[in-house]
Amino acid sequence: MATSSGFDLVVIGAGPGGYMAALRASELGLRTALVERCSKLGGTCLRVGCIPSKALLSSTEAYVFARDRLPRSGIAAKGFGIEMSRLHARKEAIVEKLAQGIAFLMRQNRVEVLEGMGRIVGPHAVAVHMAEREETLETRSIVLATGSEPVELPVLPFDHDRIVGSTEALSFSEAPKSLLVIGAGAIGLELGSVWSRLGSQVVVVEVLPRIAAGFSPIVSKSLQRELEKQEIQFLLGTRVAGGEVKQTEVALQIEQGGKERTLVAERALVAVGRKPCHGGLGLAEAGVSLTAAGRVAVNRFWQTSLPSVYAIGDLIEGPMLAHRAQAEGRAVAELLAGKPAEVRYLAIPNVIYTEPEVASVGFSEEDFHVAKRPYRRGTAYFQANGRALAAEAPEGFVTILMDESSGKIAGMEIVGSRASDLIGTAALALETGATLASLARAVQAHPSFMEGVREAAFAALNASLSVRRSGVS
Repeated sequence: MATSSGFDLVVIGAGPGGYMAALRASELGLRTALVERCSKLGGTCLRVGCIPSKALLSSTEAYVFARDRLPRSGIAAKGFGIEMSRLHARKEAIVEKLAQGIAFLMRQNRVEVLEGMGRIVGPHAVAVHMAEREETLETRSIVLATGSEPVELPVLPFDHDRIVGSTEALSFSEAPKSLLVIGAGAIGLELGSVWSRLGSQVVVVEVLPRIAAGFSPIVSKSLQRELEKQEIQFLLGTRVAGGEVKQTEVALQIEQGGKERTLVAERALVAVGRKPCHGGLGLAEAGVSLTAAGRVAVNRFWQTSLPSVYAIGDLIEGPMLAHRAQAEGRAVAELLAGKPAEVRYLAIPNVIYTEPEVASVGFSEEDFHVAKRPYRRGTAYFQANGRALAAEAPEGFVTILMDESSGKIAGMEIVGSRASDLIGTAALALETGATLASLARAVQAHPSFMEGVREAAFAALNASLSVRRSGVS
């Protein structure tokens, strides 16, 4: 077994958090190695997650727009259809381009990349099992960034053909005639949208009483209404009791309101969440503690119970978001280089990339109610926005919350075509402590979707005292 010494940092896992930690550490002068078990850098997000799903969402959204909305604009779009092979080829080309870009950045910044399985074998040592050899890396610090994997339902185990997770659902060779989606979170709603647009009859089964439970009830209801217009069906408050694969279909036993029945579909997508992927890292042997929920336990500096080992992203408590992992990766690298660093978790946005999109950041109205703190709320609807109407995207609204005591922007929720971009305004406001008045004063281009954000700010500033305290707009 060969030994390499002299590393300041070894990062295990080359997803958004891992490659960002490695890149930033090297930029700051730390000798860095990046260990990744797959030949392609980028992790789940790039290979079988965020990027390929957004490629499919973008392609299918364009298809539906041309089919359903262009005729209303006076453009006759006829004789076009879907070529699944080209759809997937475009997706893979985007993934490959980004993966090559990450690899280039690693070379450019002198990060040593090793393809293999990394395992902690001491406070300052990582063993890397590669195809033809094993090497031990001696290092001052270790960052764990191995991400997460889909949760499997015990009553509905994956067979990776008829009962699948998100990975397989990104690569169906043709649209299934019918698709059962178990779970109404981001993954289920996004992939359900993709295959619904391509002709699948999609039914979403959710154990909770509403979809997109990480958002406010108003947002959840608005999104459900829009998705139902797209012929996606929802069975809420429904538990999956079991399932069986029968040759060319899946029979799913569900329980709703005390009654049991069977749903049959060509395929079933299980999208009930993800779990940390830390098997084989040697955590127990190294003395790295886990939480009761199975996440890696860290302090506020992302340091584990073994002081030389740090953990970020999906491995630790908090929302499993690629951009959160990136922020933590950058922050940890800066701390290890002796620089001050922090992540303002309140300013991290959450987005579902359906059409319309939904996005939120900061405090919710429920947070204010629980804290019994006065606030103002303002809402503006895109159906009154000239740019939205011209773009055939009038669905949705912007809601802004202001902390009454400080006048600062405290939170924002958006349902709308450009929500993922517009929410950045509120993220910046939370990061900088901007006031609602300053947002309202900032003149926006006319016409633009950003005018909706400004109008919501004006609405909140003009809210009456009763509105401010009750939260009713």
